Amino acid sequence: MSKSVIHSDKAPAAIGTYSQAIKVGNTVYLSGQIPLDPKTMELVDGFEAQTVQVFENLKAVIEAAGGSFKDLVKLNIFLTDLGNFAKVNEIMGRYFEQPYPARAAIGVAALPRGAQVEMDGILVLS
Repeated sequence: MSKSVIHSDKAPAAIGTYSQAIKVGNTVYLSGQIPLDPKTMELVDGFEAQTVQVFENLKAVIEAAGGSFKDLVKLNIFLTDLGNFAKVNEIMGRYFEQPYPARAAIGVAALPRGAQVEMDGILVLS
């Protein structure tokens, strides 16, 4: 099976040796997105704004792959403060409908560029 690179100019450019996503068959592996504004490549301010930006960045890559949030089967959320878990749930509700993807929320000591939240996931296209 061949693999192809997925890229969107509507999401931040990779800041390292990785692709925004890789598609193998009908499965898309999404790299972690942090809350960088794709136009300025700067972090947005505040936890809620950061979480929204991450979802918007993921959405851009998912759409570039030909999918939508309905196709997301696994979501990993990395938080520097698990006290923000309820806020993530609230914001996630703006982007997803049931059935929700499988999910993990993991507390971490630090994220790239001082971000408060990062997410990655797996997409299965119909």
